[in-house]
Amino acid sequence: MDLEDLAKPIRDRCIEAALQAYEDAGIQGLCAEGRWEAAVSALRKVELAPLLRELKARQQTSRPM
Repeated sequence: MDLEDLAKPIRDRCIEAALQAYEDAGIQGLCAEGRWEAAVSALRKVELAPLLRELKARQQTSRPM
């Protein structure tokens, strides 16, 4: 697995978390600044260890024997 293969799912997970938090904050009635703060907070809380374990497991199962 090269770095690009590793970076893409991490980036996607972070974008997904930020967008979801931004939308949720909007539904709660927060202003643009509050929505942005919620998105940044979500980015800080993204759990990357499970994703990295999953990617590592995929890499190990896709190696030729």
